[in-house]
Amino acid sequence: MKKWVFWAVILLLVGYEALHQNKEVNYNTRGAETVHALTGESGGFDITVLSKNQIYQGNLLLVNKDYPVHKTGVTPDIVNLFQHHELTNGYGLLNNKIMLSQKVAEKFSAMVEAAGRQGITHFLISSGYRGKKEQERLYEEKGAEVALPPGHSEHNLGLSLDIGSTQMEMNRAPEGQWLEENAWDYGFILRYPQDKTDITGIKYEPWHFRYVGLPHSIIMRDKNLTLEQYLEFLKKEKNITAAVDGRQYQISYIPITGNTPFTIPAGRHYEVSGNNMDGVIVTVYHDSNQ
Repeated sequence: MKKWVFWAVILLLVGYEALHQNKEVNYNTRGAETVHALTGESGGFDITVLSKNQIYQGNLLLVNKDYPVHKTGVTPDIVNLFQHHELTNGYGLLNNKIMLSQKVAEKFSAMVEAAGRQGITHFLISSGYRGKKEQERLYEEKGAEVALPPGHSEHNLGLSLDIGSTQMEMNRAPEGQWLEENAWDYGFILRYPQDKTDITGIKYEPWHFRYVGLPHSIIMRDKNLTLEQYLEFLKKEKNITAAVDGRQYQISYIPITGNTPFTIPAGRHYEVSGNNMDGVIVTVYHDSNQ
């Protein structure tokens, strides 16, 4: 469909809704292209136009030997943690070259602070974001048994980190046990569990955690799903609802082949993440009293 025809159809749809509600129509942009229509007491709706590029961006990207990181998939807020002391309170760094998404570092700091209040204090980040050249060097040095090819490691995203303890190995450390029980509450998942190696294709790594955000981490914990299984679950169900900490969420899987309109209640906060395969997940946030 030509672009002008596509937008003509969208405008007609919005105009029709506004006409029947006897209200004006406004247009705006919020991340993805969004048409916003005011529709009186019903609250209205937003039509978000999802593009194919969004398949390869976001917190829920599946990255493995079959699905590499696209250039646009690398999180854009990568920082050197050694140069940002405000992000490293409560934990140590293996060296001064550790890099990570600033957003993820902030979430990690909040999580470490919570652990500290329970007496768990010996956290260490040993690895975060890796560029393709660094991943290639690691792959050549360690081999396929230890490292993934460049572009196929979650570390190439900026959303994953290897967490250690300054006291002992993570599979025995209080830090490892605390994370395995509590990381989900802060948007992190244990990416390669011991009982899911046949699904992930990666041996048990008690140190490797991945940020996916709420409410996804909680749903994955409660349903005992890896990221692979969770994305398949969403694809099968199409739409689910969840309640986490008093907030309601609507989560939808949308297959994408081109510009695809998706309707959201007006004024709601929402996030869009690709799955790095064939579609996107739209998460709409609702307050507990709505």
